[in-house]
Amino acid sequence: MPFLALAGAILMLGIADSMWGSYVVLFAADVGHFGPLQIGVTASATAIGGITVAWLLGRRFDRRPARRYTVAVTLGCAVAFGILTVTTAFPVFLLLSVTLLGGVGAAFPQLFALARAVLGDGPAGQRSAPLLRSVWSLAWAVGPLLGAVVLARAGYAVLLWSAAGALVLTALATLLIPKPRAVAAAVADSGADAAGPPAWSVVLLTASVTLFFTAMYAGSLALPLFVTRALDRPESSVGILYSACAAVEVAAALGLAAVPARVSQRLVILGGMLSFVVYFSLTVLAGGMALLLVGQVFRGIGIAVVGAAGIRYFQDLLAPATGRATTLFANASTAGLLVAGVLAGASVDAFGYLPTLALCGVAAAAAAIAFTAGSAGFKNRFS
Repeated sequence: MPFLALAGAILMLGIADSMWGSYVVLFAADVGHFGPLQIGVTASATAIGGITVAWLLGRRFDRRPARRYTVAVTLGCAVAFGILTVTTAFPVFLLLSVTLLGGVGAAFPQLFALARAVLGDGPAGQRSAPLLRSVWSLAWAVGPLLGAVVLARAGYAVLLWSAAGALVLTALATLLIPKPRAVAAAVADSGADAAGPPAWSVVLLTASVTLFFTAMYAGSLALPLFVTRALDRPESSVGILYSACAAVEVAAALGLAAVPARVSQRLVILGGMLSFVVYFSLTVLAGGMALLLVGQVFRGIGIAVVGAAGIRYFQDLLAPATGRATTLFANASTAGLLVAGVLAGASVDAFGYLPTLALCGVAAAAAAIAFTAGSAGFKNRFS
């Protein structure tokens, strides 16, 4: 069954991403002995690599849909994890970030484009984004806790090898997905039909996604340091918070799949963005784990809603160019990582953890404003 193969690939990719992503900041700080600015630079380098590779593969997918793109980037990242078990020298880390570690970011939009290409534009294809997003969230519920256990018992080297193994399984699962049907080159190159949205609307929407994920990634860089340094909590607390968030994401994404088509997708996505404002407000006020955990509920809702409904929104907006649409959304989110990396590192250095988290809340509010303005350009078509 195509969906099971897609779900298996998404699950293993998410486990690898969460095992690495939850602890990459601490790995860089504790093993690589990087400062906040160096950590931010490597995060931005990863974003540059991800945007470049995803853009190239997205265009190739629309011209010649294939599974081999996902296989190549996942196996490449597995090799990078192996290299990091041998050396954490900053120049090597930076080079890997802009190439193999960044390139695996293309796997996520490629798998969602594969889902739309294989399952079609009917109800199954429409439901694939929220359902697969719930699988991704499930992986993020399991991965950080699994990573915490591996880290506590065996250290960072085994954590890296475990993530590499999950990426190999992702490649194998991808090969079980049926070959996607071809898309006419003329249609793929056009990117949208004659009735497509105005360019300024697409720009504002893309900016809103970038701002939202800037807030998310900057918060993800500041939160582990805030929890372990300012609140003096153990490293495992970070995994608990991320897993709690992912559990909420699963429920929210599944609920989104059940939302009737008549419900405004515009309002759903806007609600997800505003929930991030609430999350950062609660985090800034938190003095312990209790309020931090409550905040993760709103974080999980925001990530699930914007991540799943946003992909579907862009796919419908730019149909039939599935690869271009999914990559545009994914690259907008990766651009958020690019901006967040350096800014979060510099902000933590200059102002500290709490002001940085407060600025993330401001960015989330700006995202909601930009989305409201951008979606107004075609709200009647995709309301």
